[in-house]
Amino acid sequence: MTTEKDSKSWDFGRFVKTLAYFGVVPLLSNLDWFQQLLGSKTNPKLDTQKIMNGDRLTENSLNLTLFDFRHSAQDLQNIWGAVDDVVMGGVSQSDIKISDGKAIFSGNVSSANSGGFASVRTRNFDPPMNLAGYDGIELNIKGDGLRYKFLVRSESRWDGIGYSFSFDTDADKWMKIRIPFTNMIPVFRAKVVPDAHLNSSQIHAIQLMLSKFEYDGGLNPHFKAGNFQLQIDSITAYRN
Repeated sequence: MTTEKDSKSWDFGRFVKTLAYFGVVPLLSNLDWFQQLLGSKTNPKLDTQKIMNGDRLTENSLNLTLFDFRHSAQDLQNIWGAVDDVVMGGVSQSDIKISDGKAIFSGNVSSANSGGFASVRTRNFDPPMNLAGYDGIELNIKGDGLRYKFLVRSESRWDGIGYSFSFDTDADKWMKIRIPFTNMIPVFRAKVVPDAHLNSSQIHAIQLMLSKFEYDGGLNPHFKAGNFQLQIDSITAYRN
């Protein structure tokens, strides 16, 4: 009988596509045939100014809306990409798409092959977003009862330090999750980096993740292998 811990076939092609999408394999990313295979442009950075000019970044007196999927004509395929445990030999799969005015982060997460996480991440913003005047990030989401992570990155490196915040969801209930920058945990591959400090004036990328891992070897107490779904209405920088 097959269990979650049994070895499963690793998808090398999906591994290469992930690295190429984010520009980690620049030579391969620039080949015409590979761009056609991906079905999207492989420019590894996002023009932040173009996002702002396209009314995707709007500001009022207190908050700055980074993504409003309710009124979005965003080409998600060229902004967000999956970063699943295929990058370390796992078999979990996820994607993000627009449906009924919501972004849907969904897929199947598996512990096979020592894996156990699925995520979606933006390509690097260019120039990085300056959120120094804000206190944190607010997510308007509807989950499935599982615990997720939200991460920001203040350096452009692909495999660098991320700043993480874990949050629980109530199944089929819309929730507003406030994430103070001061409460975000610096991590490198789920290990805490004690001396790292988030530079909120240099936000290069953001990420949503479902993982069986918490921090420093701890496990997510609300993790469950199998299908998952997180709906995202908006992502906003807020001031207190």
